Amino acid sequence: MFGAGKARILCAVDKTGSINAAARELGMSYRHAWSTIDAAEHRLGHKLLRRSRGGPKGGGATLTRYARDLLDKLNALEEEVKNTADKRFARLFGQKPKGIEG
Repeated sequence: MFGAGKARILCAVDKTGSINAAARELGMSYRHAWSTIDAAEHRLGHKLLRRSRGGPKGGGATLTRYARDLLDKLNALEEEVKNTADKRFARLFGQKPKGIEG
């Protein structure tokens, strides 16, 4: 329903200010980026982006509070999973993966 791929698109939209620019940055079509976010919004039952249509200055998109909360939770989950995996690795193999402290 929501994972790394959708998070990458949202982060790119946040950085660029538009779905079109985000799609270009990620090397995907606008249609793919838009349909991915649209499908996620329908499944989640919440808007992820506030969109504005084009005009003299062009359109744009910004993340909703819900989208920002999702990204924060996904980042926290990824960090927790990484830390757990690192600890398990150390227990199983008697050593820490490179770059692990503590």
